Amino acid sequence: MLPWKRVRGYLAALLLTAAVTVPTAATAHAAPAPSRGWNDFTCKPSAAHPRPVVLVHGTFGNSVDNWLGLAPYLKDRGYCVFSLDYGQLPGVPFFHGLGPVEQSAGQLSAYVDRVLAATGAAETDIVGHSQGGMMPRYYLKFLGGADKVNALVGIAPSNHGTTLSGLTNLLPYFPGVKDLLSEKTPALADQIAGSDVLNRINQGGDTVPGVAYTVIATRYDEVVTPYRSQFLDGPGVRNVLLQDLCPLDFSEHVAIGLIDRIAFHEVANALDPGKATPTTCASVFD
Repeated sequence: MLPWKRVRGYLAALLLTAAVTVPTAATAHAAPAPSRGWNDFTCKPSAAHPRPVVLVHGTFGNSVDNWLGLAPYLKDRGYCVFSLDYGQLPGVPFFHGLGPVEQSAGQLSAYVDRVLAATGAAETDIVGHSQGGMMPRYYLKFLGGADKVNALVGIAPSNHGTTLSGLTNLLPYFPGVKDLLSEKTPALADQIAGSDVLNRINQGGDTVPGVAYTVIATRYDEVVTPYRSQFLDGPGVRNVLLQDLCPLDFSEHVAIGLIDRIAFHEVANALDPGKATPTTCASVFD
């Protein structure tokens, strides 16, 4: 018999992930957050922050709602901040990040080129949540992104896939479900631990030379599990567990990317390590 109470809990978590990223009617078709000053293609990076920051949303997310917390946080600290929509499926509005990872990486490549051309910068930094922290690694490894990216910061990234606390192990017992995922929502299938895409990304090492990697994870992540699968191995990698910085932080997969200012402080440290300050529970007030 299936552990239905656990299944209901995990399904609720997935629904929450979707619900908190649904755009409102007012923002669904609008340009991403012009009132808060990001996605301003007239922005020129300063000497203090010479690289623009590209934010990459997660599965079911979009370029606005995923970044209502972090984009203004970085913008207020003097960064030129940009965010893209990727992984759109035909006939599916609002929910993005559902298309094949390889195609999404191509969209990211084109967007980075656009940002670099507009800002005049030689490199960018990328910050991604969930799939948005993993998918750029395809761009770095296979699409020439390593020459254009200084740092990749992944917030709860699906770097080695997820088991959803073991739920994906049930797929063989439901014939056709995995094929349905691959056909209807390729990005979900691509993020199952052991997928062909993840095997290709991780084959030969997790990192590429010349890029600094930071992973920020929470032990309470219920979506990308086990949470340590998010961590990377290789030179230039810093793996951070949020609770090592603040034991009182109970953020799970959604909150760490949307509202957690302790995680945001660590993102800022990763973007400017020369001016990094200790991240603690008090960082929520920074």
